[in-house]
Amino acid sequence: MRGSVRKRGNRWYYSFELPTRNGKRKRIERVGGDTKPEAEKALTTALNELNETGRFFESSKSPLEDYMWYWFAEYTLLNLKENTQENYRMVIKKHIAPPIGDIALRDLTPTILQTWINDKRREGYSDKSMSIFRCVINSALRHAVYPWGLLKENPMQYVTMPKRQRKKVTKEEFKIIKRDDLIKIMEYLKPDMPLYMPFHIGLHTGLRVSEVCGLLWRDIDLEEGTLTVERAMVNSKGEWVLSSTKTASSERTIPLGPTILKLLKEHRLWIKKNKLFYGPHYIDSDHVCLKESGEPITPSSMKYNTNKLKKELQIPFNFHSLRHTHATMLMENGAKIKDIQARLGHSRSAITIDTYSHLTEKMQKESVDIFERALDDIK
Repeated sequence: MRGSVRKRGNRWYYSFELPTRNGKRKRIERVGGDTKPEAEKALTTALNELNETGRFFESSKSPLEDYMWYWFAEYTLLNLKENTQENYRMVIKKHIAPPIGDIALRDLTPTILQTWINDKRREGYSDKSMSIFRCVINSALRHAVYPWGLLKENPMQYVTMPKRQRKKVTKEEFKIIKRDDLIKIMEYLKPDMPLYMPFHIGLHTGLRVSEVCGLLWRDIDLEEGTLTVERAMVNSKGEWVLSSTKTASSERTIPLGPTILKLLKEHRLWIKKNKLFYGPHYIDSDHVCLKESGEPITPSSMKYNTNKLKKELQIPFNFHSLRHTHATMLMENGAKIKDIQARLGHSRSAITIDTYSHLTEKMQKESVDIFERALDDIK
């Protein structure tokens, strides 16, 4: 792509044509400086930006889409985790650019943004998705105000999240694993199966699949009977790598019971036998969850094996079911909400209560029965 420079009055200008947008062609002309070399340098800078990003960003005059990608490059890629980067990329590409991306940054109003977020609710997106949509555009517009000074205020601050009729989540929707199904799965899984150890860790601790795959032996203290969550396995540019946990509260130390400790000790012996059997061909690592060859088990491998189990046993099961099953078993047997919150890595107990509201209501009713029995002792 080429551009040109010309003198108008006492100043030099540069100009070039932008790629076609929605069937329309647009030519850009801007002041380049007081001299021809200054204008040529400004032209080169603008064309380099256009060639590298496919966009030309010029303060508040640019469309929102161009600004969002500018914010993505200058903030998101430099400060956020790679899995978060990918989530934000998809939000911009699929949910912001198509409906409102052509509106100039300076022309954004609370009305436009309110209609946009309302439309997302009407399209049926969950509270979690809606929260992510709002977070992405709100963060981008906050940066446009400060530190970049492109807007005087953030129009998103006046937008309210549209309410939705909250439906109570049932045990069936959580896919809580029934007792008989748990027995079937335990009988099906053998120590040499890739899903064997991850399944038992998930059931006994409530860890997320990424946290289970990210476990290293140094995270487990077999003598003290504890497991520490410090990292997760995430996909980065097509490769599975170890990264920090989902949130700060996700970093936690969990007490382990004798059953899972016994399984972990047996699993460690199984790994030692495999090392001897495979010899120099063994893939040596500190990962807890491994295939026979020593290759670490990834979340995609877990998904494949859980789907295989579900198909063979005809049980409605996914790995996250173990997290809900773990929490449900604790709640139904009288564990304290604060302890469950700590095990699951929730930042606030309110999240645990809201997530398992169908169980906390049952616990409230049982509390009434406990109080009535205490009254009987007084009478």
